[in-house]
Amino acid sequence: MKFPGRRKIKHYFPVAQANNGLPKSEVQPTKDTYIVGLDETIVDVIAKVDDAFLARHSIRKGLSNLVDPQTASAIYQELVAEERISDHFAGGTIGNTLHNYSVLADDKSVLLGVMSNQISLKSPEYHYICDTSSKVDMNHLQGVAGDIGRGITLITEDGERTFAIAPNAMDDVEPESVNEDVIANAAAFVTCAYPLRHAGKPIKATLMKCLQLAKKHHVPVIITLGTQHLVEEYRDEIQQIIEEYASVVAMNEQEAEALTGETKVLKAAEQTLEWCDMVLLTAGPVGLYLCGYTDDQFKRATTHPIKSQDIADFNQWEFSRPQRKRDCESPIKVYSHIDPYMGGPERIRNTNGAGDGALSALLHDIAANSFHQQQVPHSSKHSESHLAYSSFAQICKYANRVSYEILSQHSPRLSKGLPEKEDSLEQAYWAR
Repeated sequence: MKFPGRRKIKHYFPVAQANNGLPKSEVQPTKDTYIVGLDETIVDVIAKVDDAFLARHSIRKGLSNLVDPQTASAIYQELVAEERISDHFAGGTIGNTLHNYSVLADDKSVLLGVMSNQISLKSPEYHYICDTSSKVDMNHLQGVAGDIGRGITLITEDGERTFAIAPNAMDDVEPESVNEDVIANAAAFVTCAYPLRHAGKPIKATLMKCLQLAKKHHVPVIITLGTQHLVEEYRDEIQQIIEEYASVVAMNEQEAEALTGETKVLKAAEQTLEWCDMVLLTAGPVGLYLCGYTDDQFKRATTHPIKSQDIADFNQWEFSRPQRKRDCESPIKVYSHIDPYMGGPERIRNTNGAGDGALSALLHDIAANSFHQQQVPHSSKHSESHLAYSSFAQICKYANRVSYEILSQHSPRLSKGLPEKEDSLEQAYWAR
């Protein structure tokens, strides 16, 4: 498992440990360190069209249009025949997160969801697999007769973007397809709130089964909220699920306000910590916040400048390591914040997926803690139970750097991991 930057010798991190076994693409639950996620498998298709094309398929310009599988197939086939498609991107917030995690960690993850039984060359399903890291184990996907989801972005000559969304079979994953051992031995289970929209589809029951299995086996559950409107519509149910199952909640400032009613990001994070153990809150140009708990006896004061917003001196203990509240004798809340890395990219090419990138960095740190505990169980890093390997401040730096990488490229998925050392980073950046 890779990890960027220098690690202190007394906490030896075995990234170069020899492994004489033959590599296997499929996860071995009792041997590997991995994370597992449930997602609606969807491909984003980008194409340039004219107004006549929209009218011909009864697509309302400038809006998000839900279309049936037949209409979606007709649209796609015409786009292919006329060579209008410019890009295919594998999508899905959890699919993006798992891919980025596997690229960063150079290690395995497991994707739960559906995939078409028959995949033809250059089809959306073909592009989904091609655009996903080979370290993402897809052997636990459920085969379906139909297509996976398609999100078709239609761009007209005036630059207006119109969306044709075809869910197809992406919500048909059955609870029976979930292997309990895969959940039970994972370093973390990650999912999003989107399946809550589909009470009549199997994916919601599958989500609840995964959450119950993770709770049963004490596997950390990470939930990302999706969109502001989704949170507003399902607020009570989301809050109940967070309280019962979640260790970590990932959200942006709009979703945080929808969930808590608080307009101030720190206050929203503080409220959310009443329901879970950690909050990752991305706030666009303001940067990102990581908030959680540590035991009062293990708190570590920051050497960074002290910050005050709606909570005075909120980052005072950001050099502490995250813990679950239940593992603390005397839990205290810890808050850390970081401004955009290097002020943000000179040119932002893509805002889609920056939050997923930050979350993948946090998941890497959580999995690294599990990996290190297995490899070096007697390390002082594990004298107490911690949720992650690094401090709140260090995780912020890592998540921030990954977000920057996503913002500066067109795709929401990383094509390569971060370099071990960068000229643009002073050595003290990672050494702190």
